[in-house]
Amino acid sequence: MKLMRVGEIGQEKPAMLDADGKIRDLSGHVSDIAGAAISPEGLAKLAALDPKTLPELQPGRIGACVAGTGKFICIGLNFSDHAAETGAAVPPEPVIFMKATSAIVGPNDNVLIPRGSEKTDWEVELGVVIGKTAKYVSEADALDYVAGYCVSHDVSERAFQTERAGQWTKGKSCDTFGPIGPWLVTKDEIADPQNLGMWLKVNGETMQNGSSKTMVYGVAFVVSYLSQFMSLHPGDVISTGTPPGVGMGMKPQRFLRAGDVVELGIEGLGTQKQTFQADL
Repeated sequence: MKLMRVGEIGQEKPAMLDADGKIRDLSGHVSDIAGAAISPEGLAKLAALDPKTLPELQPGRIGACVAGTGKFICIGLNFSDHAAETGAAVPPEPVIFMKATSAIVGPNDNVLIPRGSEKTDWEVELGVVIGKTAKYVSEADALDYVAGYCVSHDVSERAFQTERAGQWTKGKSCDTFGPIGPWLVTKDEIADPQNLGMWLKVNGETMQNGSSKTMVYGVAFVVSYLSQFMSLHPGDVISTGTPPGVGMGMKPQRFLRAGDVVELGIEGLGTQKQTFQADL
């Protein structure tokens, strides 16, 4: 299934995309794409519905593909070729940092370049959405706790992230720096999360063209690893790292300015398109 949320900010309706590309209203069955609705039992109930019996929604603004996210966890330097372009060593364990949930927006919403920013950067990433509480789970069982996958754009302000004192979070958490969606694609539709093409363009120019094949730590390992340190809850999102081609890794470096348009996508998970504008 391709689950989504459609409507203006704060008024999104839960929906699914049917086989003909029509948006079907799920609000008669679930209150949102969140919590129990994305548990294994909840997803089974939604999968049993005949989409043709559901009301059709007209295309409009697409919201973030999951609601009620308590944690937005990111994995840094998790692609060997991306680590190489930044001059960093592949870490001996996953690098974990948090992105504020207030950064979450829809996949096609405008992204705000924060005040004082000079180094706003792009990163296409595979997002993993947790479907049931995971604590101390094994790698072998880890995917049982995953509801599905989505496109995640880990927008970053590199000067805030690396040139000012402290940790990475403030360079990752600016408002609108976390577009997710358009869909939460249930895991049964993705045969292998470690074999997905990933791409990103700035103003029509391809910057990133990689694959989840080059992840250092795969999805199952990451879910298991994180669960050793914290419980993962339904609706939590894990952004698993980016392939090479970010602005910080270029020579000379290149960063986003107001008016730039970024398009990105992942095989089977849909596409995003954002216009960047100054946060006045």
